[in-house]
Amino acid sequence: MHVTQSDETPTQVIKDSNHPNSKCYMWVHRSGEFYQERPVVIYEYQKGRDHQKPLGFYRDYKGILVTDGLQQYHLVDKKLPDVTNANCWAHARRDFADAVKAMDKKDPSAVHSSVAYTALQKIGGFYTADTELKKLSSEERLQKRQEIIQPMVEDFFAWVKEQLSQCTVPPKSKTGQGLQYLVNQELYLKVFLTDGDVPIDNSASERFIRTFCIGKKNWMFHNTANGASASAMVYSISETAKLNSLRPYYYFRHILTELPKRCDVNGKINPAELDDLMPWSEELPDECRKPRR
Repeated sequence: MHVTQSDETPTQVIKDSNHPNSKCYMWVHRSGEFYQERPVVIYEYQKGRDHQKPLGFYRDYKGILVTDGLQQYHLVDKKLPDVTNANCWAHARRDFADAVKAMDKKDPSAVHSSVAYTALQKIGGFYTADTELKKLSSEERLQKRQEIIQPMVEDFFAWVKEQLSQCTVPPKSKTGQGLQYLVNQELYLKVFLTDGDVPIDNSASERFIRTFCIGKKNWMFHNTANGASASAMVYSISETAKLNSLRPYYYFRHILTELPKRCDVNGKINPAELDDLMPWSEELPDECRKPRR
């Protein structure tokens, strides 16, 4: 696969934090949204969020990495010649959505004539057009994107730069920050127009971060780094199982039953003997699979 997606969220690890408010992170890396065959999700615990963390994970990767606009990912793009960073249009619209929400409370009559509302409408046009292409092949999707969406995107960026040059909004306002963000991220936001397998946003990986965040509200923190890494492994298995239409409980029960049978006298397992236990294996028992509707 030549498209992957990544995101991260803070998590508290008591014995791996310098002080109670220091942040450790759970990262998620998943196969591109359009890959239906053997999809994978990998959670990874790291102490910190500097660019060395994704740099280490993707050091041997060749392809496109879809993320939000964090500078750490741009550094991966710059330092790894075989990696191209693509940015998320859902993030690109957030400042404008916040501006419209605030405006709707203070002066609803001004919303539809605002720059923020116009920006949202234009970005919404990209989404509407791209949604209609989801069932196409990668090649067909790319062709249609370049025919239909690329002119819309080019016109949009010309409009954004015109708003900035005419100083139509205060630069420190939500709308002003949103316009500047777009200009700063333009190169990365246009990558989806060059490859039909690149999604328009990073929502697919954000959904898997959300799964971790929901759990985090219940157990609140990890005690040790080993515990956080073990948690990452469990989430990786369960969420990959779901992506492959498996029932996690029964899949865990199956692999935990089978793995001890494959240990040698030293307790080690030959990875070559695990193919039939992979989430996409045709040899898994039927009870592991979700019922077909």
